[in-house]
Amino acid sequence: MTEHQAPGLLDGLRVIEFSSFVAGPLGGMTLAQLGADVIRVDPINGAPDSHRWPLSAKSNRSLFWDGLNKGKRSVAIDVRSPAGQELLVGLAAAPGPQGGILIENQPGRSWLAPEALRQVRSDCIHVHIEGHADGRPAVDYTINPEMGVPWMTGPENSAGPVNHVLPAWDLLTGATASIGLLAALRHRDLTGEGRYIAISLADVALAGLASMGWLTEAEERGGRDRTGNYLYGAYGIDFATRDGERVMVVALTGRQWKVLVQATGTAAVFAALETALDINLADEGDRYIHRETLTAVLKPWFAARDMEEVERALDGVGALWSRYRHPSEVVADFRAGTSSGVLAEVDQPGTGPVISSRSPLRLDAGYGPTASAPHRGEHTEQVLSEVLGLTARELGKLRNDGVIGT
Repeated sequence: MTEHQAPGLLDGLRVIEFSSFVAGPLGGMTLAQLGADVIRVDPINGAPDSHRWPLSAKSNRSLFWDGLNKGKRSVAIDVRSPAGQELLVGLAAAPGPQGGILIENQPGRSWLAPEALRQVRSDCIHVHIEGHADGRPAVDYTINPEMGVPWMTGPENSAGPVNHVLPAWDLLTGATASIGLLAALRHRDLTGEGRYIAISLADVALAGLASMGWLTEAEERGGRDRTGNYLYGAYGIDFATRDGERVMVVALTGRQWKVLVQATGTAAVFAALETALDINLADEGDRYIHRETLTAVLKPWFAARDMEEVERALDGVGALWSRYRHPSEVVADFRAGTSSGVLAEVDQPGTGPVISSRSPLRLDAGYGPTASAPHRGEHTEQVLSEVLGLTARELGKLRNDGVIGT
């Protein structure tokens, strides 16, 4: 796919972001990758995520922070001081049709409350991200246990809960926050009215589980037993090949099951099984109920073949499958030029070349441009001069008073 250097869809839009960790920064980064001027505000000594792992082996700089803040401008302000608070509110409520937009995840800051912002600019768009809708704190790794998901993941014989690695609710919350912000922007464009939007990780998780039917399932059936690597409700499981590789094979649809049977030459066995058990393996429910029997039939086929032969057979019929890989293999594909164009190497100041990403949204079939992350406070004076009109003398005083950093 080609890389587009044309103006982004949100060029000219100015968003002030005052947040940490995943959801808020990801929401801001999503907008920045679409062309918005996202200005991240940090405390002078850095936010709690400034040095979060993973760290670069070359520079000891946070790859996490750089990855979620690429394409933004950075302002460092002492937000504990009244003067610093005034600067942040001024940035968030600065005049102009493309400004007056704030995304934050700060609890208990009365000076940043929606009422306070409206007194400065009545049509502010203010997106607040929180743990729970009632204001209680939470992060992805506390929300997931609250939802009961760790009791559904892990080996079948596992006695305790198994936490996840991916902060899925954080990622979904960040993406949903950016959608809400853009919806509020359209509303303001049409009516001239600002909006305050609050979104909690817990609500995103609850909405997701309810939308997939998991909560009604828990009420009607009393919950779900662990199934290990088996795909719930259809057929899918991992197999070992003769040369020690592992593959994940999935058959969600009747066609996918049909081609898997074709590739493995097991049609006669499964036809006999359908007759003996009075079942229809074209039905995903029957495939799930009898998953262990199906696996016992298929397992020897995989165990008798090397990975290359398995790949050739499954690809030959269009089966749905993948090989289990290590992240280092994903990197190797990128270095070989065979991975998706969403990845790109970026020269990150302070670290050097890093593997980064463009927006996954392909505009007119092309990926957007790449970007590096700023140094913390790199654009402080530039932004305050440009957005608030502060003079060199005023900036110098703020710097000398410790209100701003560079």
